Amino acid sequence: MTYCVGMVLDKGLVLMSDTRTNSGVDNISVFRKMYRWSVPGQRIITLMTAGNLATTQAVISKLEERSKAPGERQNSLLELPTMFQVAVEVGKLLRETVQQTQAENGGAAAGSRFTASIILAGQIAGMEPRLFMIYPEGNFIEASFDTPFFQIGETKYGRPILIRGYDRNMSFEDAVKLLMVSFDSTLKANLSVGMPLDLMVIERDTFEPLHERRIESDDRYYVAISTSWSNALRNAFHSLPDYTFYQQAE
Repeated sequence: MTYCVGMVLDKGLVLMSDTRTNSGVDNISVFRKMYRWSVPGQRIITLMTAGNLATTQAVISKLEERSKAPGERQNSLLELPTMFQVAVEVGKLLRETVQQTQAENGGAAAGSRFTASIILAGQIAGMEPRLFMIYPEGNFIEASFDTPFFQIGETKYGRPILIRGYDRNMSFEDAVKLLMVSFDSTLKANLSVGMPLDLMVIERDTFEPLHERRIESDDRYYVAISTSWSNALRNAFHSLPDYTFYQQAE
């Protein structure tokens, strides 16, 4: 399992993913789940993946091949004219890869073992930054004012934080802080999500990451956020009215 979040702000896009993959409690590894392609001054495209590792790596490898030879292959991420068409192509490739992998491993009997989902984010010159969530079947939805962020993987623990704290007008710094809290809550509750975390901030109309880094478990800021959030929750709990077993006089 994994946890990835893509968020749309007025200023641009903020993305974060964990790096844990596991096939049981005795087989845990670190694999990158955030990938980027860009053409300076023209476009930036980022993918985050969740699901079966073999499936997601196959999709990324195929996209890498296409992006390295745009003049020889059609439907390269670096050639398609709109982000919508990029989403169509990534969805098609994901669907074909899932179906092929399932066919090679028992067909329908393979069930959902080889499925995956993808968050696609980016901007092409002259157009708005866009964010999509792509399902294993190849279909997708786009972020909007009503749905300004997407999560894939282990979503339930970090979602309440995002719903309460998100503001489309917030600064990039506050958005990163919000994602830190969301990931900390998820990490505390689920062993299938783990450090390090990958962070990318994309400012509109720049077509290169404004900020990009890997956050390790001993990162000073992350540790401070985790500790402060735990203390804040504890203090908020103790500030609530006390419950009593006895009926209070009216």
